[in-house]
Amino acid sequence: MPAYQKLLVLLDLSDDSEQVAIAGRDLAAYSKARIVALHVVEFIPVEPMGESLMPTMQIEEELIKRSHERLGELAARLGLEGATLRVEAGNTKAEILRVAKEEGADLIVVGSHERHGLAILVNFMEDAVLHAARCDVLAVRLR
Repeated sequence: MPAYQKLLVLLDLSDDSEQVAIAGRDLAAYSKARIVALHVVEFIPVEPMGESLMPTMQIEEELIKRSHERLGELAARLGLEGATLRVEAGNTKAEILRVAKEEGADLIVVGSHERHGLAILVNFMEDAVLHAARCDVLAVRLR
């Protein structure tokens, strides 16, 4: 099997993101692959009950700006200086698949939580990406 050339590492910027980023970083170093670190801002506007204090576009732009900053801080802390950092807004699954195709990723690295009870029945993002991706998907088991 040939080594991976480009990894798309999905980061939700939670505390678990560091574990996913480290797994992607280490695999990329082993394969001599490039990394694209992706965070998706899934902004769901709320129907206004009255006048909005802040326009929807301004809120989304602020979320994207803050996400860029946090992604940059995480990348710097973990030694991902050469990684491409992307923050996209939209439906998480659709954006992941679009960016994977656009970037030519041959591996998607995603964090995966163990699920119990009713949570097993719900369609989670990592499952949706696993079944829809046109490349390999690595699920990093989160603590």
